[in-house]
Amino acid sequence: METLSGAVTIGTVMAFLQFNEMFWRPIRDLSEKYNIMQTAMASSERVFKLLDDQTLIADPEHPVPLSSVRGEIEFRHVWFAYNYDAGIPNESEWVLKDVSFTIRKGETIALVGHTGAGKTSVISLLSRFYDVQRGEILIDGIDIRHVRQADLRKHIAVVLQEVFLFSGDIVSNIGLGDETIPQERIEESARTVGADRFIERYPARYHEPVRERGSSLSVGQKQLISFARALAYSPQILVLDEATSSVDTDTEQLIQAAIKTLLRGRTSIVIAHRLSTIQSATKIIVMHHGEVRETGTHQELLALGGLYSTLYQLQYKDQEKDVRTTAHLPG
Repeated sequence: METLSGAVTIGTVMAFLQFNEMFWRPIRDLSEKYNIMQTAMASSERVFKLLDDQTLIADPEHPVPLSSVRGEIEFRHVWFAYNYDAGIPNESEWVLKDVSFTIRKGETIALVGHTGAGKTSVISLLSRFYDVQRGEILIDGIDIRHVRQADLRKHIAVVLQEVFLFSGDIVSNIGLGDETIPQERIEESARTVGADRFIERYPARYHEPVRERGSSLSVGQKQLISFARALAYSPQILVLDEATSSVDTDTEQLIQAAIKTLLRGRTSIVIAHRLSTIQSATKIIVMHHGEVRETGTHQELLALGGLYSTLYQLQYKDQEKDVRTTAHLPG
């Protein structure tokens, strides 16, 4: 009203609004800086907690040499819990309970079971990311706790469901920057697993740039690169952890052919939720709540009518239901 009556000019009103904004701006900045400081404190707490962590696995003072392996693996009465340092675990806290099995040279065994049964813990212990609390894990009769971690892991290749690729090119992602692996072996590995089918279509072929985490590649292409990576290092022990669970059916057929090539002549451990992918395994180990419940071939376990048979029937029914649903879709 005062502006309309001429008592206060429009310029005075605008100046008041601008000064009011200038008055509150530093206060808002202070509150924003406080939020940033709180975030930084929380991040620093996690960083220092990691730096102070003393749970690293130590190499033995007098390690047993492991220059080559035949690939014989034995889990002997293995007990394991992740929170063992906090005290003796109770019955429900043991992740693995008295697990024992043997894998002969060149055998392919499959680990199956519900989520949380302890399958991934088995391969984590084999690679010695953790140490067992009771029992032993032997490779060629040697306790892996008596071997340097680097010597152990160079004989084991692990292909995971989530493939991690680095910024660079295809060659560096297959060879992982190891200058002892020649370009010829990298290309031969890619041809063997069928990865050359898409690599050869790129203008730069094996020197085609790869973005961080392989964002420029499909899930199937990243998986084939991970197979070529494993083959290039020519390990005697191979671990496949849900390696085909994230790809479509057409790509899975190509990957299954690559897996057969990888498994040939190697001691292999395969973890899969799709029971159809492990029917040809030499032996299937069924785990439940951290214990080995059943062991045998696909046909033997079906005839047993136990846990594996139940899992298989449930999965088969789900597949039948999907087929019936698809058949009744319009068009």
